[in-house]
Amino acid sequence: MSTVQRIAFLKGHGTENDFVIIPDPDGRLDLPADVVARICDRRAGIGGDGLLRVVRSAAHPEARAMADEAEWFMDYRNGDGSIAEMCGNGSRVFVRYLLHAGLVKPGEVAIATRAGVRRVRLTETGDVTVSMGRAVLPEEGVTVTVDGRSWPARNVNMGNPHAVAFVADLAHAGELRTIPAFGPAEVYPQGVNIEFVVDRGPRHLAMRVHERGAGETRSCGTGACAVAVAAARRDELDPAVTGEPVTYTVDVLGGTLTITELPDGTVEMTGPAVIVAEGTLDEAWLTGAGA
Repeated sequence: MSTVQRIAFLKGHGTENDFVIIPDPDGRLDLPADVVARICDRRAGIGGDGLLRVVRSAAHPEARAMADEAEWFMDYRNGDGSIAEMCGNGSRVFVRYLLHAGLVKPGEVAIATRAGVRRVRLTETGDVTVSMGRAVLPEEGVTVTVDGRSWPARNVNMGNPHAVAFVADLAHAGELRTIPAFGPAEVYPQGVNIEFVVDRGPRHLAMRVHERGAGETRSCGTGACAVAVAAARRDELDPAVTGEPVTYTVDVLGGTLTITELPDGTVEMTGPAVIVAEGTLDEAWLTGAGA
């Protein structure tokens, strides 16, 4: 850390995809990957699938260009400390924190992310809806393999990369603590989130996911969006062609998300976001003196 100080934190989750929230409005904290990983460690730290640093866009070099459109930047880190472009569940928790802290009011809020500006609608206590941008469907195909079984996977980018495989049974995904084999590797030079999906009913899906830098998580918002778009194309549904929105219910291990693709290509995700605790990181532990 650049300076020794006590650092406030909060803990929140969206469909049990959980995050440590670090308020840093003026962008003064140095949070290298090893410190983030220690904070997110479930046995020796606070524990979380990732970390959300709350910074004013004008105070962060990656977000200054978005400051006129979005006051707050979501500096998202995976649980291993690596940087990620976007996190759907994290964005809902991020905005729920802004409301909790009195930094925004209920209604529509714009936030800056590494995948661009995202618009969020929130109420005092209800679900949060995030405009996740448009899905990109690269032509490059990929194959995912687990325990000798292989499936073709749809390549979907929601600001971060996904490989969506439709399977007969979610148990076929295996343990998912380690990333399943996929190829060709060059399709995803920065790594990939891999979703395994089954049908539960008409426009009703269930999924498991291995997230880059975190392993299997209880939920993945961008993953649920990728799954819904992949399912729509599989089902020969394209709102850009029909002019009608398409909605899928996506069950994740931690709950349920509602995903709607609009005729203009925008994907909206609706689900819960909860703040569960707040406190202060121990100064000696944070700097390593108490490790």
